[in-house]
Amino acid sequence: MTSCQAVQEAAVRRVAVFGGTHGNELSGVFLVKYWQEDGTEIQRPGLEARPFLANPRAVEKCCRYIDCDLNRVFDAASLGKEGSEETPYEVRRAQEINRIFGPKGGPEAYDLIFDLHNTTANMGGTLILENSRDDFIIQMCHYIKAALAPESCPVFLIEHPDLKYATSRSVSKHPVGVEVGPQPQGVLRADILDRMRKIIKHGLDFVHLFNTGKGFPPCTIEAYKIMEKVDYPRNKNNEITAVVHPNLQDKDWQPLRPGDPMFLTLEGKTILYEGDHTVYPTFVNEAAYYEKNQAFIKTHHQRSLIPPLAMRRIKLSS
Repeated sequence: MTSCQAVQEAAVRRVAVFGGTHGNELSGVFLVKYWQEDGTEIQRPGLEARPFLANPRAVEKCCRYIDCDLNRVFDAASLGKEGSEETPYEVRRAQEINRIFGPKGGPEAYDLIFDLHNTTANMGGTLILENSRDDFIIQMCHYIKAALAPESCPVFLIEHPDLKYATSRSVSKHPVGVEVGPQPQGVLRADILDRMRKIIKHGLDFVHLFNTGKGFPPCTIEAYKIMEKVDYPRNKNNEITAVVHPNLQDKDWQPLRPGDPMFLTLEGKTILYEGDHTVYPTFVNEAAYYEKNQAFIKTHHQRSLIPPLAMRRIKLSS
């Protein structure tokens, strides 16, 4: 990510837009169903854009998942598991998605997947990167951020040896998550829907420009890299004993400094952040993460130099 030599990537011809990976995150569900009826908005010349409902059973019941989290079962063990009646529904669905859009890590996999999510946290329109080496996606994020300015569009890098999880979008060559909030589970909000829609529009515009041969110069991008997850204070029965402090609530992406309030007990005691350096919390008080013992994620703010990007030309034999 620090070289000035242009990165050359193959043209991006097959794109999928996933909604309903979690069935109660309704912006993606709503948009994908709309685009399945009329996909004109997401089509670009020379590009196949496929809207896809990832977890239809969960969507029907308006719940996050049926048996297990679909966005955690795209690992090799789950994708290679022999199916039976006892196999969790989401594992079987992951295998089906891998057959349609993969295989994961294979040359026939889809070029790009946008995976649409909502969060109850005040994260705005966030772009989620799987790794720091995908210069195509990072250049796309830079383009989207510039197109949305002055509206904020944080970039969240989930690259971590222990905390990274196997997402549905990871079956593609270039995966990107789109996380927009705050929006309650099972609810639609026009402003959140509009922000998600704009992100997809600008992302597809970037792909079209890239495919037409437009080069993208080197740039600097700001991102928030995952550090660790922070749980709520708990008692010996594993019950939560304190809630997110009002000073931290809704403060995603804002600095949390040593000595700042972090949690508040029912007795009125404030629990302070005792770290030795400033961090940037996100997914603060996310409803879906109570079951995962997570109050928020600590991130590190970083700036990275991205090399220029150009489409790789295919030489025709004479």
